[in-house]
Amino acid sequence: MSDIAAEPASGIDRAAIMVMLMSEEDATGILSQLEPNELRQLAARMCTIGEIEPRSISEAISGFSRSIDNGAISSHGRIDSVKRMLTSAVGDMKADSLIRQVAPDRKEEPSPTLAVLRWLDPEVIAEMLAEEHPQAIAVLLLQLDSDTAAAALAALPRELHTPVLHRVAKLGPVSRQAIAILEETVEGMIAKRHGSVPLTMGGVKEAAEIINRAHRSVEREVMPKIGKIDQLLHQQLEFEMFKFEHLYTLDTRQIGILLRDVESETLINSLRGLPEDEREIFYSAMSVRAADGLRDEIETMGRIKRAEVDSAQREVIAVAKRLIADGELIMGDADDDYV
Repeated sequence: MSDIAAEPASGIDRAAIMVMLMSEEDATGILSQLEPNELRQLAARMCTIGEIEPRSISEAISGFSRSIDNGAISSHGRIDSVKRMLTSAVGDMKADSLIRQVAPDRKEEPSPTLAVLRWLDPEVIAEMLAEEHPQAIAVLLLQLDSDTAAAALAALPRELHTPVLHRVAKLGPVSRQAIAILEETVEGMIAKRHGSVPLTMGGVKEAAEIINRAHRSVEREVMPKIGKIDQLLHQQLEFEMFKFEHLYTLDTRQIGILLRDVESETLINSLRGLPEDEREIFYSAMSVRAADGLRDEIETMGRIKRAEVDSAQREVIAVAKRLIADGELIMGDADDDYV
């Protein structure tokens, strides 16, 4: 059952659903426009929303459609959007001047270096700023959204609270030279805390993908040798090379052969984490009566932990591997090239 099926979806639920319905390219474009706090909330909800029922998807799409029918255009980021258009039209200096005249209360966007602060945890920010002068802390806190700034201030030593807030209230204009010095300070603090981040390349997943895409003979030769060198790596590669979704390449007859050797409870639990269209691959290999019974059983059962679903799917994979080794199942093409 869906985590959000029992009650109407909230605004953040609908936003999360709409983003997940988009292509990865379109979703990336949308997410890149969000503020750090908005992105944190949306990402958190996307990760925790659980299984989403058709009714919730329909509500999200209907809500989006209603907002278009109302002809509403969000004011979010409006000034920045206008400034970009002005910059293209008349250049950076004139655009800055115009924006200062028409939107004098607009908060100046931080430089790329200072903007990094907006993505850090408030406690990390406080730890980095604790040794700085209250004036510098005040300027740096003003680069953050109010919630993050408040949390960072709360995490600072108590004796800093009053002098920092006093300077926030009385700050006024800050010279570009002072901002440049702060940029160097922030860069130094981040480098000291995090150092340079090495480029990560390769990994078990990448190696498994290469083996999967190579000819079957490569797997037969390489995997036993890896097993002799590193048994743990061998197991990790096998796990990545053969996933539950790889069973979808089996035809109806072979699915039927597989299901004969899978315990009923294991099958039910393995299908619990799948959307309905993917379950149909397995239902199609059963009699109508057996498929309807399995559907009813899945619908009436309560929720289970994701770990139980994963465990059941691993059991099904183990059965499939045994049947492949015995020659009863063939995955992929009959020319011995399989996943």
